[in-house]
Amino acid sequence: MARYKESVCRLCRRENLKMYLKGNRCYTDKCAIDIRNYPPGQHGQLRTKFSEYGTQLREKQKVKRIYGVLEKQFRLFFKRAVAKKGITGENLLFLLEKRLDNVAFRAGFLSSRTESRQMIRHNHFLVNGKRVNIPSYILKSGDVIELCEKSRAVKRIQDSLSSVVRRGIPKWLELDKDHFKCTMKYEPVREDISMPIDERLIVELYSK
Repeated sequence: MARYKESVCRLCRRENLKMYLKGNRCYTDKCAIDIRNYPPGQHGQLRTKFSEYGTQLREKQKVKRIYGVLEKQFRLFFKRAVAKKGITGENLLFLLEKRLDNVAFRAGFLSSRTESRQMIRHNHFLVNGKRVNIPSYILKSGDVIELCEKSRAVKRIQDSLSSVVRRGIPKWLELDKDHFKCTMKYEPVREDISMPIDERLIVELYSK
């Protein structure tokens, strides 16, 4: 399976946005985008003016990197968004938000989506009482995700849950820290996605 293996801090600097790809490090003064707030590379500090296509491309790349999705999978999500009723751009964001790896991260079980994907792959999570090891699994309203009994003592999970107040939990999720469970109260709406994303640019890019 294809994976991005380079520094994720370069991705935040490229998009000029703190995307919290490094977990708890992003909340400290060691965050790369706070230290070097310009794109990586020898020409990073030069002023860059994007064309219309370049602006659309950068927006698509930003969303891909926020959710940790590669190009082929992102296109498949876009096709699913087009086939659904409603606004295509919003449908795309809702599908990405409802991925199991994203929900586990947003609920506070792990400090980054990368960690979340790894733990899901290693069979640490249950959905409605059944083991699920597919990070791209799409959750529905009313679904309950929980940690397996053996996984509740894992240090990275304990550390993440102890700092969940700092990160905050979206309104559409309800976390039960005592029982290591999270319930999707309702499916997310556009107002629940706080990252600065202009999904219309992505639709325009793929519509060409």
